[in-house]
Amino acid sequence: MNILGHIVRFIVSALVLMFVGFLVPGFSVGGFWSALLLALVIALLGWIIEGIFGKKVTPFGRGIVGFLVSALVIWLAQFIIADVKASFIGAILAALVIGIIDLFIPAGPMSKQRS
Repeated sequence: MNILGHIVRFIVSALVLMFVGFLVPGFSVGGFWSALLLALVIALLGWIIEGIFGKKVTPFGRGIVGFLVSALVIWLAQFIIADVKASFIGAILAALVIGIIDLFIPAGPMSKQRS
């Protein structure tokens, strides 16, 4: 994928995160730049977890383990980005909503590459 494709994916992910922050109680994102940085941090943390534990335990993986790891990544990201606040329940709900949105619009760095 070219650089423009990656930029578009991160912008779409930031917009999804802002929408989820508006929709989900216990999860908030300060603004577009915070959401863009959050999308980058989620992608990087997912990449690190995938490198350590393999694809079955990543936020991109399927099943309950992938879902819980995704919620954990969202919760941990609040400690890296100042304008992001997430309770653990808020992170679980955010991961659920992001997963549902990803079923219909698989465009973000949180989505699994479908080939």
